[in-house]
Amino acid sequence: MTRFVRSVTLAAALMMAAGASPVLSAQEHGGTADVARDAVAPSSQREATENQIDIVHHLGNSHEIETPFGVVHLPRWEPIHIGGIALDLSPTKHLVFMLLAATIVALTFLLSARSVARAQAEGRPAKGFAGSMEALALYIRQEVVLPNVGHHGEGFAPYLLTLFFFILVMNILGLLPWGSTATGNITVTAALALMAFITIEVAGMRALGWKGYLNTIFYLPPGLPGPLKPIMLIIMTPVEIIGKLSKPFALAVRLFANMTAGHVLVLALIGLTFLFQSWLVGVAAAILATGIMLLELFVAFLQAFVFTLLTSVFIGLMRAEH
Repeated sequence: MTRFVRSVTLAAALMMAAGASPVLSAQEHGGTADVARDAVAPSSQREATENQIDIVHHLGNSHEIETPFGVVHLPRWEPIHIGGIALDLSPTKHLVFMLLAATIVALTFLLSARSVARAQAEGRPAKGFAGSMEALALYIRQEVVLPNVGHHGEGFAPYLLTLFFFILVMNILGLLPWGSTATGNITVTAALALMAFITIEVAGMRALGWKGYLNTIFYLPPGLPGPLKPIMLIIMTPVEIIGKLSKPFALAVRLFANMTAGHVLVLALIGLTFLFQSWLVGVAAAILATGIMLLELFVAFLQAFVFTLLTSVFIGLMRAEH
């Protein structure tokens, strides 16, 4: 637990989903019946459109946060212009929940570390919440990180443990009322995958040296005849580069897709109640949505575990490439 919480600053430009309201324009064709038909939509169609907008609003990023006491509008800053690119660094909903998750993780383990250290000084094991956090952290370290990272992998344990609990808390915050899942934003998962990619490649450079690391890009099987070496380089080099880039891509898309899919399904089931306006459909949809929410709680732990496990495996594979 000592020196566990090591803050990893994730700098990523969060893309804001902009919703556009459909505008109906009636062209003059000489008849009032066509204009009336285009202007008046069935009530079921309007309600379905409103439910769809609600789902997009809940999943998308925005500059406002919904609370039990009303909507909190986040400050808007002037964009920073770099050449012809305008970079908007204004805080967004997902950024706020990322910072909240980082704060929760830091406070949880700082307080847990104090409780564990106090218990060890008294010659007894830690109990309660601090003991549970110690057991979970030790399990991830001993059973996930060290066996997969390999020899002398203790230096990667703080980063990977922080990664696991940071993703876990972000996933759980999205299951709370008025919460938001930051990992349901592809830019957030892409930033996490980029940090993992840098860690993997730097670990390979340190373990293999420059010559050994370049062999992971320009691969030549040992004992290959001289005339075949250029052909093999032409064939294998793109394959190796694609293999390196596919790892962070898979990490980002897997976490984003799994966390988004569950919320879309829950919101779609709830939307059926307003679409059909039936008590029977409402009760059935509520039961199904409750089951999906329980499954989502399991998925929140699973996806944090899988992201940490695969990152550990990729680091270990790179360090033992020789």
